[in-house]
Amino acid sequence: MHPLTAALRYRNSLITSGLLAACAACFAFAGMTGSVSIPLADMPAAVGELWNGGASSLAATLLELRVSRALTAFVTGAALSLAGVMMQALLRNPLADPYVLGISSGSAVGALGALMLMTAAWVVDLSAFVGAVAISMLLYFLARRDLRGGTAAEGGTALLLLTGVILTSLCSALVTLMLSIAPENQVRNMVFWLIGDLSGAPLRWTPWIVLAAGLLYALRNARAMNVLALHAEAAATLGIHVGALRKGLFFVSGLLTASAVTTAGSVGFVGLIIPHALRFAVGPDHRLLIPAATLTGGAYLVLADTLARTAIAPQQLPVGVITALIGAPVFLYQLHRLRK
Repeated sequence: MHPLTAALRYRNSLITSGLLAACAACFAFAGMTGSVSIPLADMPAAVGELWNGGASSLAATLLELRVSRALTAFVTGAALSLAGVMMQALLRNPLADPYVLGISSGSAVGALGALMLMTAAWVVDLSAFVGAVAISMLLYFLARRDLRGGTAAEGGTALLLLTGVILTSLCSALVTLMLSIAPENQVRNMVFWLIGDLSGAPLRWTPWIVLAAGLLYALRNARAMNVLALHAEAAATLGIHVGALRKGLFFVSGLLTASAVTTAGSVGFVGLIIPHALRFAVGPDHRLLIPAATLTGGAYLVLADTLARTAIAPQQLPVGVITALIGAPVFLYQLHRLRK
């Protein structure tokens, strides 16, 4: 093996291992922090109780609740961040985010429609997912030539992006209409869903399966994504099946976005600032950027949700408020750095 290749692999492994350790620390912090804190000395006993399948003590009960919510936050943040990386590769724009094509807006229409009708929680989740999938299919139908294009020259994704903007505007109008005519006792829940909230999100296996499948697809196509980003005009001549890659990035990032939005609502800025910041920190190589963004996005949302439920405890804030308050100034700083 070439010495430079070995050094690069060692660096990537070191960064990934460090991020895994940081994620573990975030989970420990989330488990200990709350209205009633758990002392560090009590954590081993609480973990042991949960490991043995019981939660008899107060510390174990609190830890079970907090870790369950932290796991939901992690899978949501990881899916949004990974979707952001793939969407930025698809559109060849580091400022793109998972919501740019209107998939979250379609999910909002479905979820708010179900909330307005005061249906069960599982119906709201199903309606949100169906809305996201419907917009994805409509977007693909309207811009399929753009995705099938054999080249990725500048302007090749213009129709796709413009169609997404139009569909977002249409869905936003429907959301405004539903908020205007909804019963007053449902408006608060609808607004919280629009902002992004994890307080009532259950821990489910489906988002983890979607995340694992999306991560596997992204890692298998990391080299092709590098070629598409650096040599877009010549990607086809270098052996990259550009049309298949672009369709794959579109559908997988759309599925990740639909899964995340269905779980926690429209949590903003995670899929935008995390991939963008990591390009400054670790470079644009997707072989490292993909796992780094996935781990960092998950850890970031775990910390943001911990802050959301403890900042003005016992009252809880929507996690989307925290990500927006942190993400907006961070993104402005990144833009300033980019301009310099």
